[in-house]
Amino acid sequence: MGITKIRVGREDFDVSEEMRLLERPERQAGAAVTFTGIVRSDGSVVEMELEHYPGMTEKALGEIVQAARARWQLEDVVVIHRVGPLKVGEQIVMTLVTSLHRREAFEASEYIMDWLKTEAPFWKKETTADGQSRWVDARESDDAARDRWNR
Repeated sequence: MGITKIRVGREDFDVSEEMRLLERPERQAGAAVTFTGIVRSDGSVVEMELEHYPGMTEKALGEIVQAARARWQLEDVVVIHRVGPLKVGEQIVMTLVTSLHRREAFEASEYIMDWLKTEAPFWKKETTADGQSRWVDARESDDAARDRWNR
C-alpha cells in the first residue's frame, strides 16, 4: 500500500509540491488525479469560514479514504482540507489519488469528494459584501452524488 495523507488546517497547499512528495523509486502508479476545490461566490459572497471538530474530522476523512481503498486498487491518497476564513478564489480542498490505471484514480477521487461533501463534519458560513453572514445548508445534489455510489 502507498501513502495516505490527511490534513485539516488553515495552511494553504501546493498541488505540485504534494505530487513531488509522492515521488519514490518503488512507486508503481501510472495515473495521478488531482482535484482542487475553490471558494466560489454567487455574486454576493466575499468570504467563507469553515469550522470543524478536530480529530473527528480527520477520522471521518480517514474512513472515507479507507472505503475508497476497499473499492479501488489505489496507491497513494492525499486529502487536504482548509478551515478558517477563506476569500473567494482561494483553495479550499484537494484530493490527490494515484493508481495503476486512470479510471480507478478518477473514480476514487470523485468518490472521496462526494462523500467528503456530505459526511465529513465541516460547517460553512458565508459572508456577503454587505457584511451579512449565513450558514450554508447541505444540498440535495450533494446527497444524490454520494448516493449514486451505493448502487
